Amino acid sequence: MAARFLVAMSVVVLLIESCMAAMFSARLIHRFSDEVKAYRAARSGVSGSWPEWRTMEYYKMLGRSDLERQKVMLGSKYQLLFPSEGSKTMSFGNDYGWLHYTWIDIGTPNISFLVALDAGSDLLWIPCDCIQCAPLSASYYGSLDRDLNQYSPSGSSTSKHLSCSHQLCESSPNCDSPKQLCPYTINYYSENTSSSGLLIEDILHLASGSDDASNSSVRAPVIIGCGMRQTGGYLDGVAPDGLMGLGLGEISVPSFLAKAGLVRNSFSLCFNDDDSGRIFFGDQGLATQQSTLFLPSDGKYETYIVGVEACCIGSSCIKQTSFRALVDSGASFTFLPDESYRNVVDEFDKQVNATRFSFEGSPWEYCYKFSSKELLKNPSVILKFALNNSFVVHNPVFVVHGYQGVVGFCLAIQPTDGDIGILGQNFMTGYRMVFDRENLKLGWSRSNCQDLTDGERMPFTPPPNDRPPNPLPANEQQNTHSGHTITPAVAGRAPSNPSAASTQLILSQFCLVKSLPLMLLLLHLLPSAF
Repeated sequence: MAARFLVAMSVVVLLIESCMAAMFSARLIHRFSDEVKAYRAARSGVSGSWPEWRTMEYYKMLGRSDLERQKVMLGSKYQLLFPSEGSKTMSFGNDYGWLHYTWIDIGTPNISFLVALDAGSDLLWIPCDCIQCAPLSASYYGSLDRDLNQYSPSGSSTSKHLSCSHQLCESSPNCDSPKQLCPYTINYYSENTSSSGLLIEDILHLASGSDDASNSSVRAPVIIGCGMRQTGGYLDGVAPDGLMGLGLGEISVPSFLAKAGLVRNSFSLCFNDDDSGRIFFGDQGLATQQSTLFLPSDGKYETYIVGVEACCIGSSCIKQTSFRALVDSGASFTFLPDESYRNVVDEFDKQVNATRFSFEGSPWEYCYKFSSKELLKNPSVILKFALNNSFVVHNPVFVVHGYQGVVGFCLAIQPTDGDIGILGQNFMTGYRMVFDRENLKLGWSRSNCQDLTDGERMPFTPPPNDRPPNPLPANEQQNTHSGHTITPAVAGRAPSNPSAASTQLILSQFCLVKSLPLMLLLLHLLPSAF
């Protein structure tokens, strides 16, 4: 019996060894090799300087690399994090350029700021030691019950100025001295819109747990922009109290949280029909969500760009509507490259059950009158992605309100120059959008922004139903009840092939199936062998 057992065991071991040889191969590559340098430059977009072998800088970099690797191996400290004042986000419509906002706390003692959420840029900046900033009085805005704040590094005991020698100081080539305070200037999509000032390190206050339970307080060091001078839309009511960049850059808040090992390198934004929403850091979404890979731009992953393979209106999928698009929560509405735009709006116009009409001041070309006697049936708008993933746009139209109620609607899409479009907030409504930076993919699942998972409840009190409808946004400015005028915002910065399935996975499954009879035989022999 022992001989039979040894023979069976030998056969199984030989088979497993042959399978392992077919399944796996390895090539050792040093972390400071040219190959790794090229890979890191492609991922981060920054080539950086590499230390000479066996210098002190060489050993320092090895130590930092080991610490980061240890954090990855041990896993993140928290499953989810959100701003200390809650995970809720909100849109105030025309009062704030149609963007979503959330309250955050910064510094020691902490000060609150109402920041816009922008997945199209990286830096978190707030009004600071203002030379030229937007009005901060609540009386200037129609939707606030408290004044907005400005930050001052001298008022926070945990603030630290960044010098030009800091590795995240992009302006260092223009500095007169490495010890000079690091300046920053960011220009945004919207015309003549920018923020500039100095870079500061300070504490961002976060919480873990749930909004209705006792939360664990988390103090995360981040780099912020002390925004001393704003221009353009940032003086007219768009992001008057700052903007949180959520992009792929090393200076963004998600990057700092992941690098510190606090959460997984991912976050989610949820946008509901009632202008409410949620933000969670570390959220990688549901197992059942659909997804598509992010695409590099010039070989670098700098922004959240996806590849749309086709646009479908109703049951008609239109030719010549493939394009790349930036997924940008800092854009109020959606923009398509000109050829795709023309094909999409022409097909929508053919299928819509309404009369074409032009509303004065509308930024959109395809608008329609609506009578309450008519049954409005808008054709669906669907974006097709690789591997048969589809994104059904929940609300592609913008409803126009008049004194008598709803008077019409517009297809909320505009053309843009170039070959990269923008998927803005209006297309994300009704979805939990997961920006999985760890796996370089975008995930989405339908959500009312109340349920984070199948079993977890996200308590939220919606805004009152008696709130007046938002006025029609316009390129020609319109008056709001607060007395100032705002145009739809596009906050994000301009952006500068999915891989095939591995045959090794198929091979490994094949080997395991072939091994199964012999393993069963072994289990049969074991009792009689002892």
